[in-house]
Amino acid sequence: MIQPEAKQRLIKIVGIENFEDSKTEKLVYSYDATPNFQAMPDAVVKPRNTGEVSEIMKICNEYAIPIVPRGSGTNLCAGTCPKEGGLVLLFTHMREILEIDEDNLTMTVQPGVITQDLIQKAEEKGFFYPPDPSSMKISTIGGNINENSGGLRGLKYGVTRDYVLGLEAVLANGDIIRTGGKLAKDVAGYDLTRLLVGSEGTLAIITEATLKLIPMPETKKTILALYHDMEAAARSVSKIISAKIIPATLEFLDRPTLKVVEDFAQIGLPTDVEAVLLIEQDGPKEVVERDILNIAKICEDEMAISVQVAQTEAEAEALRTARRAALSALARLSPTTILEDATVPRSEIANMVKAINEIALKHDVTICTFGHAGDGNLHPTCTTDARNKDEMERVEKAFEDIFIKAIELGGTITGEHGVGIMKAPYLELKLKSEGIAAMQAIKSGLDPNNILNPGKMFAKDNRKRVVVAK
Repeated sequence: MIQPEAKQRLIKIVGIENFEDSKTEKLVYSYDATPNFQAMPDAVVKPRNTGEVSEIMKICNEYAIPIVPRGSGTNLCAGTCPKEGGLVLLFTHMREILEIDEDNLTMTVQPGVITQDLIQKAEEKGFFYPPDPSSMKISTIGGNINENSGGLRGLKYGVTRDYVLGLEAVLANGDIIRTGGKLAKDVAGYDLTRLLVGSEGTLAIITEATLKLIPMPETKKTILALYHDMEAAARSVSKIISAKIIPATLEFLDRPTLKVVEDFAQIGLPTDVEAVLLIEQDGPKEVVERDILNIAKICEDEMAISVQVAQTEAEAEALRTARRAALSALARLSPTTILEDATVPRSEIANMVKAINEIALKHDVTICTFGHAGDGNLHPTCTTDARNKDEMERVEKAFEDIFIKAIELGGTITGEHGVGIMKAPYLELKLKSEGIAAMQAIKSGLDPNNILNPGKMFAKDNRKRVVVAK
């Protein structure tokens, strides 16, 4: 509940038109893309600039009002659900591309910029911004930064963190700080930029970002490799990397996912194979030609039943679009679709996929698996119905087993979706109690009143009863 005095002060800062506390407006921002989770805010506020964000933070800190920064709501770990009420902070007025600096290869943007718009603006100038989350058509760069979003091109080019050079951010007490800048080198003090990227809005509110751009690749080619054997596909992934070839994209889909995606996209994907690898390479023409030939040979040597090179860019784009549509396609199967992510060393992909299938059978649930094979980031996706309480309990137990298995194989509980609320109970599996304590010390130092996205990251139930195999 926001105190009347605090409400009036907030309205004075942003204007009555940018403060909403109607039931309808609050309902709209009570959930994100996370299935089966909802929490109502007390109000929604739309600041117009950094100064207003600073003043809002001072009031929230004074009255101990929780504040949750939000982009387009594509979050998959309930990270933007206002679990403890308070304010949802929207950046619909802060969506400008402030500068494209061609001399320093940087772009400076506000947090509300849509990711695909940012990518297109860079390409219009002949530059390349590689991070490409599947939600990029609607997700915002602020949300990408908060979650350290990945994407199909992560194997070769890295994730959002690798392209954030500097930030403007507002701390819980309203102080405005700047980190990093247009610099190739900077070791002055702690690396606050990297600390804030991926902090899920729990440490500061990001109001501006300076991003690294790179030259556009000269050309690219795409391969589709088909397998009757899951292990053969996994071996191909390892052999490609060990051959010192780093593709721009190296994606994996299992048979159940293939069938659903083909039903959805209808582009001629095979549905009678056990696994598909979607592989793309970019760069100088002669390098791409050489790498594609070598990749094709490796796939053939590892028992691929078919290796097809896309003949046109339209054909290649259709394949990429189909892969990005995997979640949308799976969502058509049942009322509730739960997309998770777990990451293992790429050498353990086959073992992880096998374990996911065994876990699905054990708990009698349906799980399809696809993901970024090149970096070991898999997306086990369960099609279910939230109204079936018995099945939902089995689904949760299945995912718990999947996270435990990922840790056992030397992996982690999340590679790109974040911790938020849904993964918080499992975080100690990865970081141990000492790691959690170190994170809590940072959180307390920057946000002593715990107003920044409270209830995320740190779970009251740390699941100590779970024993991870050594």
